[in-house]
Amino acid sequence: MQFHFLFLFLCFSVSITTITSLSSDGLVLLSLLNHWTFVPNPISSSWNLSDSTPCNWVGVECDPAHNVLALNVSSYDISGQLGSEIGNLSHLETLVLSSNNFSGQIPMELADCSLLETLDLSGNGFSGKVPDNLDKLGNLQYLSLSDNYLEGQIPSSIGNCKNLVYLDLSSNQFSGGVPSALGNCTGLEEFSAAVNKLVGPIPSSFGLLDKLRILYLPENQLSGRIPPELGKCKSLTELQLYSNQLVGEIPDELGMLTNLQDLELFQNNLTGEIPVSIWKIQTLQYVHLYMNNLTGELPLEMTELKQLKNITLYNNQFYGVVPQAFGINSSLVWVDFMYNKFTGSIPPNLCFGKQLWALNMGFNQFQGTIPSDVGSCSTLWRMRLEQNNLTGVLPQFVKNSELSYMDISSNEISGEIPSSLGNCSSLTTIILSMNNLTGVIPEELGYLADLQKLNLSHNNLVGALPSSLSNCTKMQEFDVGSNFLNGSIPLSLSRWTGLSKLVLSENRFTGGIPPFLSEFEKLSELQLGGNLLGGVIPSSVGALQNLFYAMNLSNNALTGEVPSDIGKLMMLQRLDLSHNNLTGSLRVLDGMKSLIEVNVSFNGFTGAVPETLMNLLNSSSFSFSSNPSLCVSYLPSCGYTCAGNNTIKLCNSPSSKPKGLSKVGIAFIAVGSSILVVSLLYLLLYLFCLSRRTKKELGVSDREGPSSLLTKVMEATENLNDRYIIGRGAHGTVYRASLDDDEDFAVKKLVFAGHEGTRLSMIRELQTLGKIKHRNLVKLEDFWLRKDYGLILYRYMQNGSLHDVLHEISPPLILEWSVRYKIALGTAYALEYLHYDCVPPIVHRDIKPMNILLDSEMEAHISDFGIAKLLDQSTPSTISISVVGTTGYIAPENAFRTANSVESDVYGYGVVLLELITRRKALDPSFMEQTDIVGWVRSVWSDTEKIDRIVDSSIMEELLDSSIRDQIVDVFLVALSCIHNDPKKRPMMRDVIKQLLDVKSPMRSTKF
Repeated sequence: MQFHFLFLFLCFSVSITTITSLSSDGLVLLSLLNHWTFVPNPISSSWNLSDSTPCNWVGVECDPAHNVLALNVSSYDISGQLGSEIGNLSHLETLVLSSNNFSGQIPMELADCSLLETLDLSGNGFSGKVPDNLDKLGNLQYLSLSDNYLEGQIPSSIGNCKNLVYLDLSSNQFSGGVPSALGNCTGLEEFSAAVNKLVGPIPSSFGLLDKLRILYLPENQLSGRIPPELGKCKSLTELQLYSNQLVGEIPDELGMLTNLQDLELFQNNLTGEIPVSIWKIQTLQYVHLYMNNLTGELPLEMTELKQLKNITLYNNQFYGVVPQAFGINSSLVWVDFMYNKFTGSIPPNLCFGKQLWALNMGFNQFQGTIPSDVGSCSTLWRMRLEQNNLTGVLPQFVKNSELSYMDISSNEISGEIPSSLGNCSSLTTIILSMNNLTGVIPEELGYLADLQKLNLSHNNLVGALPSSLSNCTKMQEFDVGSNFLNGSIPLSLSRWTGLSKLVLSENRFTGGIPPFLSEFEKLSELQLGGNLLGGVIPSSVGALQNLFYAMNLSNNALTGEVPSDIGKLMMLQRLDLSHNNLTGSLRVLDGMKSLIEVNVSFNGFTGAVPETLMNLLNSSSFSFSSNPSLCVSYLPSCGYTCAGNNTIKLCNSPSSKPKGLSKVGIAFIAVGSSILVVSLLYLLLYLFCLSRRTKKELGVSDREGPSSLLTKVMEATENLNDRYIIGRGAHGTVYRASLDDDEDFAVKKLVFAGHEGTRLSMIRELQTLGKIKHRNLVKLEDFWLRKDYGLILYRYMQNGSLHDVLHEISPPLILEWSVRYKIALGTAYALEYLHYDCVPPIVHRDIKPMNILLDSEMEAHISDFGIAKLLDQSTPSTISISVVGTTGYIAPENAFRTANSVESDVYGYGVVLLELITRRKALDPSFMEQTDIVGWVRSVWSDTEKIDRIVDSSIMEELLDSSIRDQIVDVFLVALSCIHNDPKKRPMMRDVIKQLLDVKSPMRSTKF
């Protein structure tokens, strides 16, 4: 093949000799252009056929004989492929194509450039396997293939390139093991294969690389122990093995690396103590060992590390006292010991005279006072000391333009909040909750123009809210609950237009509810309970359209009726108006279907409990108690257990015995009524059984008669012509019917002939849909049963199913995280309604993206109740020998038989969350040995705990926003809890919703 190519090439050369005298190397370069789909102007205008040599072309260097020695076209945005003609540049020593848009495979002919010393193809889109004949490049010193899409195993033949000094294979998709043959490259100084899919152990042959300075193998799936032979790499300055599956102890031999500056072993499964020999490496600057299972005490030797800058040990099992001399002799920049078991005092010299950026000592058992030098550290950017046993007072703070985040919550700090905090002009977050702070809130906090979150709750603060706080116009969360604050709520706080959370509860605030709250358009939580607020509830609260987590106005002195505008809060989950002097009807709350908790007890409400709130009587009847004139139109499903226990009465029930009737008369009336009721019940039962028997005999429904709507549907679909099909599923075919009045419907047709189970499935679906109404469940418009088939009419969902949106539509729809979160929340609301608000509860039993439909606003609606099972609360563990559901979404306990429990729905919901986050199907060939998304996610997360390795690449940019990243991680953790193998350890849907709405982001692991 090569001979034919050379023959054609020579013929081509001969044919053009009459029109050009360009050298053969120049012709080779021009032939490469034929493979480039985009050639930038500097190259296209420079590479001319009319030239005699290419030596003056852009990116080209020649020797005195006009042979091309170097081709360097880095960062020209070239697109296309690297042609096999490259092998004809026999004198080529340098080939640099980095930071372009090359694609396709690396040609085997590249190895014919036997004089190559530098080969840099990094930052492109090369794919396929690396040619295994690179060992022909005996002079190769520099090889970089990083940031491509290369796959397969790293060729062991590279180990024969014994002159290699630099080898970078990072950020590809290499699998298999790290070749032990690389130990033959005894001149190797830098080796990186980070961010791949490498498995197996780190070769012990690396101990032969005594010139190796940098070894990067992080973010792979390497396993086994760290080979002690690495201690022989005496030149090593940087060792990064983080985010793998390494086990065992850190070898004592690493202490022999006397030139080591950077040691990064975090996010592995390492155990045991850190060898003392490590702490004797005087060149150490960066020690990152967090998120392992390391233990033991920190030795005195660590205090002698004079060059130490960053040390992160969080999320381990370290204990004991941190040596008090730690930090005296070093140049610390970042210290993070969080989530361990350290005791004793925080060393007093971590900040003094240093450029310390972060002091993170939270979630330990530190005692004593906060070192005074903390307040004088002008470079400090982040301080986390929460969840310890610290005492004493807060230090005074000198002028600090860097401090942005401070959390000293959940300690035993006393004294006043220092006014000097106002000197820290960059503060965005102050959390001092759960302490013993006294005194007033300093006016000087109003100097903090960038302050976004202030939490001073659960202290002993007194006095009024300083009006100067209104200067903090970026405030998003303000919590001073559970103190002794008083006075009215300052009108000047109306400047907090971006506020999302306001907690003033459990204080002594007076006056009324300020009308300016309506200006807080982003407010999601309002807590004003437990104060001395009076007056009426202003109608302006109806403007808080984003209020969804809670509104608590309880335990005040509010009067009057609840304003009708409160019914506009259609997202509100929790409403507490208890222990006030409110009167009037609760009709204004009817229609607030989002409510999951309501407390109106200890007021003067009258009339009937609205229909929307009746289901809440099941969960908490006492939430309606102590309203003497409040009643229910009918008994709730829980019967007298919640409505007949003297907390609330039937509206038609007399409040006292009828006058003029004797006990005997009353007894006769009671007996007569009982007989009448029993008779009526027997009559109804007889008619019901007769009706069922008749329908069974006929085999059809009483809705078989003609219908004008049915006629319109059949006309709109041309009698269910196939071209109107919009979906097929296990339970039927779905058609789209667009009627004349611009109404769109979906029609599901189920064929019964020979499939009695299908008919039963449809009947179950009709039974289910007829009983439920919720904004996140499909609405049954009508249905028709025929002898051989049935039709169900739904509202058409413009965006189809979640499965279509995630996996089928091409090109894929852009699906921002906010939309995915909305879908997750809507689906959760629907399941919660089925599990809690339906009597008896309903288990769907086939929760999957195909059964989640999306309307024009991307609002989720659960559909397909064909296999739903109405559960009787008395038989929560009914077992069926048949398995229902869809593979990939079936809970483990249902693998061979079906337990009709809500936990199985929770599992399916967890899988749906994973699909929303990853945009991968539940069953995908790419999962390989993990077989399904659950196994794959568990494997990746246990290996790396990096959401970047899991999340859909199309929302990767959104991860740059830390708040969105934290929310995605929190939702992912909810998904993991939902797919727990033990159904008893899965959360209930009500808990899931709480977690979704209340995403409190713990500290995330960061790379420094």
